[in-house]
Amino acid sequence: MSGYDGSAATRVVVGVSGSLNSVTALRRAAALARRLGARLWPVLAWEPPGGDSAARRSPTAGLLVEEWQRLAKQRLASVLEETFDAEGPGVPMQPVVVRGAPGPALVATANREDDVLVVGAGRRGLQRAFSGRVSRHCLAHAVCPVLAVPPSPLESELLSVHRRNTWHLRIDTRGL
Repeated sequence: MSGYDGSAATRVVVGVSGSLNSVTALRRAAALARRLGARLWPVLAWEPPGGDSAARRSPTAGLLVEEWQRLAKQRLASVLEETFDAEGPGVPMQPVVVRGAPGPALVATANREDDVLVVGAGRRGLQRAFSGRVSRHCLAHAVCPVLAVPPSPLESELLSVHRRNTWHLRIDTRGL
């Protein structure tokens, strides 16, 4: 990305869900925004439980949608606070909550050629076949450069501990 124009119009848009992958992508996006002198746009996309058609069938749809929107904003604020503490990301930030599927919502938000879209690349191994839809959608449809951030090495260690706990296997503590 050498020679990249770091003008004030440049935005680094990043998908945030609260998962370990999205937090890794958020940290990478903040570092990229600092390097480019760009604004950071963390985006949390949400959909009503059961989809839009289920939400429309409910007699209290308006109240539910408002509550889901409030919860999405609260979740995004919580993730940003936990990730950046009081100092913030070190660049101007514009948090955005979008109603819609994550892939299309991110592509619609990062709609300028001078944007950079940052997404988590999904899981490794066997789980990869069932994950990564958002990153694949963004890579296929974005009009701007897309940075797909690989999973944190910590994720595989956490999954290993989770498997051991699920199967009630002993943990080797000699290396601790």
